[in-house]
Amino acid sequence: MEEYGLIFIKLIAGFMGLWVMTRLLGKKEISALTPFDFISAVILGDLVGDTIYEKEHTIPMLLFTLAIWTLLSITFEKITLRLPKLRKPLEGEPEILIRDGKIDMGKLRKNNLDFEQLRMMLRSKDTFSVSEVAYAIYETNGSLSILKKARYEPATREDLLVPVPESVLPVSIIEDGIIQRDTLGSLGHDEEWLAKELRKLGYSGPQSVVYAEITEEGELAVISSVSQ
Repeated sequence: MEEYGLIFIKLIAGFMGLWVMTRLLGKKEISALTPFDFISAVILGDLVGDTIYEKEHTIPMLLFTLAIWTLLSITFEKITLRLPKLRKPLEGEPEILIRDGKIDMGKLRKNNLDFEQLRMMLRSKDTFSVSEVAYAIYETNGSLSILKKARYEPATREDLLVPVPESVLPVSIIEDGIIQRDTLGSLGHDEEWLAKELRKLGYSGPQSVVYAEITEEGELAVISSVSQ
């Protein structure tokens, strides 16, 4: 039982240590991780796991490991931020795989990519033909950023000479059949207005709606509903 208690305490210490480390290092999406970030996370997990299950590794050793790793990570981040000249050798740099519609075979080989991999990354960007691409940049995190040729770009409101409204975030006013009264009031509407708008859309009342929001255009949109 003593061993289980020690593992339990180590798990709590490791959990809290990792949480503090994450807060100190800041937020970063998984898709934004560089290869070094990924390998670093794997090694850190291995270090914490070994410390937790090895008897000779104490809790202070676990916390010491996390502290040193956090210090090294923060130092590395600060160096790359404050010394741009070191950023390229330390983190690498984006590579232009397609320039002016032409594939750079040297950059493609340098990054160990073949045409199938390039086409796969283009498809993930909803681009199914290489001929549509003006520029394709291979980012340091392994993702591909593309700029399509002008004739393949979707038309915008400005292109069509349609008035462009101010961008406003949609706001939910019904969630799981419950009216968000504070939000509704902040928009200058009341429940009577909401009931009237719902009837126009064919709904008997808020209780029959799973989710509804006010769109950018100020209109009521019911996203999904239960049986009326």
